[in-house]
Amino acid sequence: MAQATPNILVVEDDRETRALIAKYLRSNACHVTTAGDGREMFRAMFDHRVDLLILDVMLPGEDGLTLCRRVRAQSQTPIIMLTARGDDVDRIMGLEMGADDYLPKPFNPRELLARINAVLRRQQAGRNASALEGTPALRFLGWHIDFRLRELRNPEGARVAMTSAEFDLLRIFCERAGRVLSRDSLLDLSNGRNAGSFERSIDVLVSRIRRKIEPDPQQATMIKTVRSGGYMFTPHVEAIAAGDA
Repeated sequence: MAQATPNILVVEDDRETRALIAKYLRSNACHVTTAGDGREMFRAMFDHRVDLLILDVMLPGEDGLTLCRRVRAQSQTPIIMLTARGDDVDRIMGLEMGADDYLPKPFNPRELLARINAVLRRQQAGRNASALEGTPALRFLGWHIDFRLRELRNPEGARVAMTSAEFDLLRIFCERAGRVLSRDSLLDLSNGRNAGSFERSIDVLVSRIRRKIEPDPQQATMIKTVRSGGYMFTPHVEAIAAGDA
């Protein structure tokens, strides 16, 4: 899982479905609390820490979309919506209400677990964002990356042309220098999934960036490949004032 023993709240009015989901998640290192409607859901959220909410759309009383909106108004707890209806309208409404993901029934429990992993991973990445994040400019090995001007300059001060995708990925690496970043996490951080991208697209972008910043792209030392892990940006990175030489 993306974090140790996450606390999952399953809100589902069908007792059998609720029990099956809870059993599967518990067998995969999750703490699980269950609820059958909105009232039980809010009681559980008051009594327990909830790391992620699995919320059925069709519930007695207030429906899942309304509950999603109420939760999002007071909390950033991640929400995965479940529904027996596969309508795009329902999916779009759920996402507009603040849901982080959406899964139509019937679904494979393994897919639900994968969605949980992805949502928690994105949240954890946000929590672990480097103190460098949000600074106007960074420096590494004589290179300058300026986020306001969206430009990269080499140690000689010459501007290096980069596509928007290359620049955004380099920024992610710089702000998380020294960390192993999986292709999945890089896709999540760059919002690549929303654009229909795949892991291979990350490899292509890394290859392009290496050709622009590495002394020898074939023997990369700045963006290292970590076997079965992903990539790691190795230089020491420091914040500088925008435009500082």
